[in-house]
Amino acid sequence: MTPTIAGAAALIAAKKLSPVELMKECLAKAEALNPEIHAFIRFTPDLALKQAQAAEARQMAGTLKGKLDGIPIAHKDIYETAGIPTTAHSRVLENHVPKTDAAAVLAWAEAGAVTLGKLATHEFAWGGPSFDLPWPPARNPWDTSRFTAGSSSGTAAAVAAGVILGGTGSDTGGSIRGPAALCGTAGIKPTFGLCSRVGVLPLSHSLDTVGPLAWTTEDCALLLDPLTGYDPADPSSANRPKPDLISGLNGGVKSLRVGVIRHFHETDAPVTPGVAAGIADVTKTLEDLGAIVTDVTLPPLQDFNAVGWLVLAADAFAVHEPWLRTKYREYGEFLRERLALAATITAADYLQAQRRRRELCDAVARAMQRCDILLTAGALSEAPPITVPGKWTSFEAPNFTNPFNITGQPGLTVCAGFGEGGLPVGVQIIGRPFEDATVLRAGHAYEQATGWRARRPAMAG
Repeated sequence: MTPTIAGAAALIAAKKLSPVELMKECLAKAEALNPEIHAFIRFTPDLALKQAQAAEARQMAGTLKGKLDGIPIAHKDIYETAGIPTTAHSRVLENHVPKTDAAAVLAWAEAGAVTLGKLATHEFAWGGPSFDLPWPPARNPWDTSRFTAGSSSGTAAAVAAGVILGGTGSDTGGSIRGPAALCGTAGIKPTFGLCSRVGVLPLSHSLDTVGPLAWTTEDCALLLDPLTGYDPADPSSANRPKPDLISGLNGGVKSLRVGVIRHFHETDAPVTPGVAAGIADVTKTLEDLGAIVTDVTLPPLQDFNAVGWLVLAADAFAVHEPWLRTKYREYGEFLRERLALAATITAADYLQAQRRRRELCDAVARAMQRCDILLTAGALSEAPPITVPGKWTSFEAPNFTNPFNITGQPGLTVCAGFGEGGLPVGVQIIGRPFEDATVLRAGHAYEQATGWRARRPAMAG
């Protein structure tokens, strides 16, 4: 079975696991499974070997950089990588080769992580699942006929299949947390502004966040830690002290105040029985561990989604307008038509959405004066067939992740059991802005108290 990052790091530190052998095992498995799950757009074996050999030299010399040294990872293909094509899964950028690394790519490389390749996404992180692009969409390792949810699809599929120990994602309306929910991984959208977005191809300048997916919450914390901190090159970066995400991870949840947004998943957008059972399991487990659980009422979920999708669409059109004028037919159908719809949004529409956004942020902030974290579903259901989501599906049905892109709060999805067809279900844990450590502590406590992390897709071994 593929080790966790924390487990592999302990073995590497004890000189019981070779970074080179770990890399070779993961890469061979990734290459063997990729025809089934399409998680990778390209592999980088030469770079991986070079990085793994350097990690092994540090291991032998007793100079390891930390717990990411020698750990196999991969990057969503909107993260720019020097000398390696970064395509955004699009024909528009099929031949784009950056000269520099994204800040996140550089941070993980400096921490010693080993890059196996670039991962599938939805076109420019919004147009999917599309079947008219140069590469097929990623498929769910629990059942390859199933969807992986949002645009960090390749990352979630690769982590769930056990071919990487972690990877980068991005989250504009839920594209870290949604794939984590459907693929049974952990994934955190950090507070807006906590991590630099330099070198990450944009979708919405006012909503985009970067963050990791991994098998456990602890692994997400280890991956997120080097990504945090002020970056003056990123106008959205928060000029705050670097947070401590690691030392309090085992602090438990005794007396933590937990607010369950029950109306989101019971009446606003009723979830499947499996997802409802997962929410109940997280709620009861945290309560048994000493948390104080209450119900919380927020504005209707539909209000959050109307605002979120309007802002995202308008921002995305602003990003893509120059290319749309010259390369319209090079886009896939899903993204091309979504952007065409976005072109009809008026300045008045956008300003009204931003006004309502402020009201929604204030409502959530007031609710969180009485709570330390909030709980809601990670997705509406277990993974649907990959052919079910259409180009307008995300507009038609509200999701549970969008509200916290609007507010900029940290949100973690954890696996909370298995529903229909043995498919995983996910639950979100939401914190106050810049209290990412509290969210991670709660997720870790839940995972430690349950056995869900012992169950992997059959293909993961």
